[in-house]
Amino acid sequence: MKRASMVLSFLLILSVTICAQQQYRKQVRPTKNVIVMIPDGTSIGVVSAARWYQIYNKLGGNNLAIDPYLCGTVKTHSSNAPIGDSAPTTSAYMTGMPQQTGNVSIYPVADPENDLIPVDPSKAYQPLATILEAAKYQQNKATGLVVTVEFPHATPADCAAHYYARGKYEYIASQMAYQNLDVMFGGGNSILTDDIKQYFKNTGTKLIQDDIKAFRDFNGKENVWALFCEREHPYDLDRDPNVIPSLDEMTKKALDRLSQNENGFFLMVEGSKIDWSAHGNDAIGCITEYLAFDKAVATVMDFAQKNGETTVIVLPDHGNSGFTIGRRDLKSYDKASLDKLFKNVSQYKKTGEGLERILLKSKPEDFKSIFKEYTNIDLNQEELDLLLNSKNYKEADYMKVSNSVNMGSSIIKIMDEHTYFGFTTGGHTGEEVFLAAYHPNGDLPIGMNTNIEINQYLADALGIKTTLAEMTNEIFAKHTDVFNGMEYSIDKSSDFPVLKVKKGNMTLTIPAFKSVAYLNDQPITLRSVTVYIDKNDTFYIPRSLAGKL
Repeated sequence: MKRASMVLSFLLILSVTICAQQQYRKQVRPTKNVIVMIPDGTSIGVVSAARWYQIYNKLGGNNLAIDPYLCGTVKTHSSNAPIGDSAPTTSAYMTGMPQQTGNVSIYPVADPENDLIPVDPSKAYQPLATILEAAKYQQNKATGLVVTVEFPHATPADCAAHYYARGKYEYIASQMAYQNLDVMFGGGNSILTDDIKQYFKNTGTKLIQDDIKAFRDFNGKENVWALFCEREHPYDLDRDPNVIPSLDEMTKKALDRLSQNENGFFLMVEGSKIDWSAHGNDAIGCITEYLAFDKAVATVMDFAQKNGETTVIVLPDHGNSGFTIGRRDLKSYDKASLDKLFKNVSQYKKTGEGLERILLKSKPEDFKSIFKEYTNIDLNQEELDLLLNSKNYKEADYMKVSNSVNMGSSIIKIMDEHTYFGFTTGGHTGEEVFLAAYHPNGDLPIGMNTNIEINQYLADALGIKTTLAEMTNEIFAKHTDVFNGMEYSIDKSSDFPVLKVKKGNMTLTIPAFKSVAYLNDQPITLRSVTVYIDKNDTFYIPRSLAGKL
């Protein structure tokens, strides 16, 4: 009888909790601004290590900026697998539809044997409207992206572009440029094309390249792109602050610019390279990259509380590397003091990548002294031999660094062996990720949320009137439906396919991956980008284009 009573009590509590969560989710009051912050690939072990590192090194109290706002977890996954990469997982946050590996805000191909959610085969490759697009096109809000990798990398791309393959930078970069973002701060100068630069000139978008003074001096109202480095920024620990701004500094500048819009704004801030350091199993990289992100969190939360009209949600897109404080090959690590756990790693002045750059320019006979200078490690002969016998190159794929026998991985192996940290893999992992949020009225996504529910929360916080599904139908209609019964053709002779539609003496020309069409060679500005998918030879375009002919 007592057991039955306990079970009934538990079920009652569970029912009340579920009902409370559902009620909370239904009553998200819209706010003027919405900010999404993504520490890419951050497992909870990284957060814990960063917190203890901060405590040990007296960097600002016992708490991280994120701590007061932690409110739950997120089950993040692909459409057909529990472990996702950044492209399908952030795409789910942005569109409400989990996707397959490599997909950028596009409907996944059905995989009936493995799909974790219902997937309609007829919708495969359909571009899906994002939260950023809804904010801009439905509400005339300002939009911005702040990252520390090249701008068309998976997470920022998920917000403002559409394609089935995340590596197709030429298609993704063009869409992001033609989205008319108010702010784009990050890396990727080598990816800018002449067409993109000309479009910026045509639209009055200010482009700042590798000029930190111009970036810091900027206080205008025009759209602004500030890019540093050919591709990604260096890790924060290796960064020269006189040349490249921190994530926190870029976030502050973005808030200054975006908050000038009277309709409000949507901003996504990514701690991009926490994920990269986790792929490389670089403990000091994971810790310091997260702390750099946490500074940006402090800035955003301070802004939100003072502003009173801003919702903030902070969550990783997936876990990575199985990072742990404690390792099976260390005796009694569970009894290790704070000093033992964090003394050695706290003496590292460079990440593995930063130290590699120095060693590759140095003579082998100087390796020991250089290693001592930057890590306080006295290399033994075995460690020195490991470095000397390493392939003298950097692994091209950042996701495979931990599995490569190169200089970078050899350095990290030595550095990690002098710490108490462990890794289970060099790839992504499937555990739930942390969730933190701020809403001026306390309307928080508490408990365990799926990535689909996070999208709904963001839509509610924005207060969008047209659902993303309805918006998708309006701005990404198949050209065969829009121009049904008309004469049209697709020219694939250039880098970007071009759709041409004829009616009488009028010709409508629609280039792929842009937001400009031409009626008898006269430009027409579109409110959204066009997308061409070669898999089904289909253009996805605004339905309103039918009225131009």
